[in-house]
Amino acid sequence: MIILMINWCLHHPIGVVMLTLAVMVTGVFALTRLNVDLLPRIIYPEIRVRVIDADVAATIMEHEVTRPLEEQLATTEGAIAVQSQTSEGRTIIDLSFQYGTDIDQALRDASAKLDRAKRSLPTTIDPPSIIKRDPFQLPVAEYIVSSYLQNAVDLGMLVDDNLSRQLLTLPGVAAAEVGGSLEREINIIVDPFRLAAVGLNVAAFAAVISQANYEISTGRLQWSDGEIGGRTSGYLTTATDIAELPVPIRTNEAAVILPKVSELAHVIDGTAEERLRIRLNTSPGVKLSIQKQPDANTVSVVEMVDKELNKLTQQGLIPHGLRVTKVEDQAQYIRYALQNATNAVVSGALLAMIVVYLFLGDLRRTLIIGSAIPIAVFVTFIFMAVFNLTFNLMTLGGLALGVGMLVDNTILMLENIDRHQRDGHGKLHNISHAVNEVIGAVVASTLTNLAAVVPFLFIGGLIGLLFQELIFTISSAIIASLVVAITLVPTLAARVPLKCDANLRLQINQFIITLAFGYAKILNYLLHQRWLIIILFTVSLVVAIPNLFDRQQEFLPELDNGSVRINLTADTGIRLDYMDQLTRQIEAIVIKQSDVMTVFTTVGGSVFGRINFENANRATIQVQLKPRSQRQMNTRQWNEQIRRLIRQEKIAGLKVTVNTAGIRGIRLGQDDDELKLRITGADLTILNNLADRMITQLKTVSGLRDVRHSSEEQALEIVIQPDRMRTANYGLDVQTIGKALQFAFAGQVVTELFDGNRRIAIRVKLDHATIATPAEIESILLLVDDSKLPIRIGDVATVEIKSLPATILHDRQSRVIDITAAFGDELVLDEAIKKSFAAIANISLPSGYAIYEDSGLELLKQGYNLGGILIALALFLVFTAMAVQYESLRNPLVILLSVPFCLIGVVIGLNLTTLSLSLPVWLGVILLVGIVVNNAILLVEFIEQRRQDGEEKYQAIFTAARLRLRPILMTTLTTVIGMLPLALANSDGAELLKPLAVTIVAGLSFSVLVSLLLVPVIYSLIGVSELNRDKQLA
Repeated sequence: MIILMINWCLHHPIGVVMLTLAVMVTGVFALTRLNVDLLPRIIYPEIRVRVIDADVAATIMEHEVTRPLEEQLATTEGAIAVQSQTSEGRTIIDLSFQYGTDIDQALRDASAKLDRAKRSLPTTIDPPSIIKRDPFQLPVAEYIVSSYLQNAVDLGMLVDDNLSRQLLTLPGVAAAEVGGSLEREINIIVDPFRLAAVGLNVAAFAAVISQANYEISTGRLQWSDGEIGGRTSGYLTTATDIAELPVPIRTNEAAVILPKVSELAHVIDGTAEERLRIRLNTSPGVKLSIQKQPDANTVSVVEMVDKELNKLTQQGLIPHGLRVTKVEDQAQYIRYALQNATNAVVSGALLAMIVVYLFLGDLRRTLIIGSAIPIAVFVTFIFMAVFNLTFNLMTLGGLALGVGMLVDNTILMLENIDRHQRDGHGKLHNISHAVNEVIGAVVASTLTNLAAVVPFLFIGGLIGLLFQELIFTISSAIIASLVVAITLVPTLAARVPLKCDANLRLQINQFIITLAFGYAKILNYLLHQRWLIIILFTVSLVVAIPNLFDRQQEFLPELDNGSVRINLTADTGIRLDYMDQLTRQIEAIVIKQSDVMTVFTTVGGSVFGRINFENANRATIQVQLKPRSQRQMNTRQWNEQIRRLIRQEKIAGLKVTVNTAGIRGIRLGQDDDELKLRITGADLTILNNLADRMITQLKTVSGLRDVRHSSEEQALEIVIQPDRMRTANYGLDVQTIGKALQFAFAGQVVTELFDGNRRIAIRVKLDHATIATPAEIESILLLVDDSKLPIRIGDVATVEIKSLPATILHDRQSRVIDITAAFGDELVLDEAIKKSFAAIANISLPSGYAIYEDSGLELLKQGYNLGGILIALALFLVFTAMAVQYESLRNPLVILLSVPFCLIGVVIGLNLTTLSLSLPVWLGVILLVGIVVNNAILLVEFIEQRRQDGEEKYQAIFTAARLRLRPILMTTLTTVIGMLPLALANSDGAELLKPLAVTIVAGLSFSVLVSLLLVPVIYSLIGVSELNRDKQLA
């Protein structure tokens, strides 16, 4: 079949050229239809449920919200883990499923369970939200909008009403959410003594306001000639309406008095209590987050948003004094990363062509070989469009890795045709014969390349999601290059006359002859000292393998996008103003650093979209460093420097962690919390005691730093314990007391005022200035009894302040405490875990309590185990492909025995570049299995051909080695040089693929020595035993 196709191509050059052009034009069209993104789409098999009930203590949230939800959600079909985090006013529950689960169906099932659980939840909660943990739902861009002319309330309204709604009209924009703004609120500050004087309590007063703000439909009235609808209009529209509202009060004489609200309370048209502050480079503002639609192009969406903002500015629709600054831009990093990867493809292709030209000395023949690169790339684009892949770092990285390999087949084909033509055999049937000589080696090398990587396409999980598209593009390009090598190359070579640079050709030939002469002498010596070279290589391999594992290990390399997150935690009970002062001290240190572009600060919690997570003792500083090419330090080095500077300040009462934020949507490691031990049990007090004892021991472990546990942060809680006899005596109950305290502490939103299309909360509360101590809480007035004596909290209850964990963690519905620690390059994760468990070995655990690691070591081991399995499978499939090709077990065994020795080169490359052992390294080794056999196949194939022509075994080895030295050097150099830009890259986005490229470059470079020195020796040894057996059979 292949021979017939080759002969057809040789006799139909116009048809071949036109079909090639058609493929390239289709490839260009497919390229214009590809979406651009940083990484393949990764949907983690996780679902998150979030419930908000503001100001409710963590222990109450755990009992009333978390546990009922966990019990229901744990029954979701396919759920393998349920974890939760409960803090003041908030519960977050994460459901985990196996990779490959239909997450949409799982979401429907979990939603049904959530609906069932809602019946048992408090009525005060906000509607629960349930979402997939889809990284594509994260904002693709975030802006800070600030103004020196607008107040905080007007600024938020302006951004929400104008900018947000305008941006929502853009194609591809799914949401434009405003967060961190200060909301307008009508505050009614009640004087409880005035209320008591007229016989009202706060709850009754609030009910009057709530009931007065209604609009009720009256239904329809039938007229003689029609009908008309009606309504009672009772909405409050202004703060004045509220102040003038009469409060009907019945006296003992059955008379009614009508004091106004303003006579019993102060009505203030102001703002909600400030619980959160946002600023950019010390300038206050609000955050505008842009989310894209799932199928939209990230880069295009962000560019459209930027253009729209510029247009609005030019048109004057963004008022003077309003400044919009971008603080998060996924598109920018995507552009940098893909541009760098594109440069690696182009530069690799050019370098490979230069190598080919140096060997051939013929520009036209070089272009024939080089045609495989663009054709294979455009064919890959067609496959990407058909299978709905995106133009991302992995697909482009696959092309960058494969660009040097794409010319291997064409080099073998054209080099053999070229040799025949120079010998005077230039006719079509002679060219067909030249093609037939190498077609077996070309097909075999392609099959072995594919056999090594195809199993990867069937791997699931995070590994498969990340790397399948890379393998897909490499495989597609290699198949396309094979088709080019057996169709277009012979067709063009038969019709493009030989014309080369005589001087260059002479110099190259002289160099190859000299090299071949020296190689022949070395080979002759080795064939007489066969065991010496085998022992030398074997000892080197034995030394290299332990060295491969004796280095920093990680699941995936960390992408250095210059994004740093500094988390600040102060003592509980701190006020927002004081937390702001502490945060500004850290800000001042950060802003002084020369590598810093922007500093985005959130004080008092965090903001995600429109959702504010409020916690006065927490702050986050998001730092964006300059692009990697514009700074001398990488992000980890910068982190170490800023940690040192912060420690020098010795800020009391503030815990600071500095983490590399990484790329949104991909989890690449724990960073500052790389080590995590988890203790599980029922009693929080026992868990805390165990955690404190373990931390004391872990702090003695050399190399660990920032050792802490999740319950170190304690929240202060005011506990009011009613005396049931006294409360009953006054006709009170716990609910009445609780309601009164709600008005006293945070107040209650009793109704809403409508201002246009906005809802303005109306909050009734007591004056906080009169409540600052437990004694003042006890003096809060509940009611006045029939004898006109005031009844206060202290008369019916005791007040005390207690501490409790600020955050309560659950794993599989059991309470847990996480112990976390950071470690530097002096420790690897496995070693850190072993040392940690050794340090706490003498701490006995009570019955029902356990400790286990949750640092990602299991994921790391799974990745390495999977890598080992894939390597073994790749070796087997490569062996099978060669055995089928040769109908022999001897030759494939000769070739396969040479493969493990490429690990020597891998270790040398990793040592020179100081790279860690990660999953991309294992992927590189798997790719090497299919690549390094190519040279051995080429050599053994020619040895066999020479022996079939009647040459003696050793003469056949020498002849084949001399003839194949040139193509072996050419194919190896083009592959190595083609990958070199990626292996040497230090630019944005290179971190994920650099270990893979270094592994292949180093391993393939060393494999030249294996192919030229070790393979002939192994062949001679195995060949002897086979020949002796044949003679005996004869």
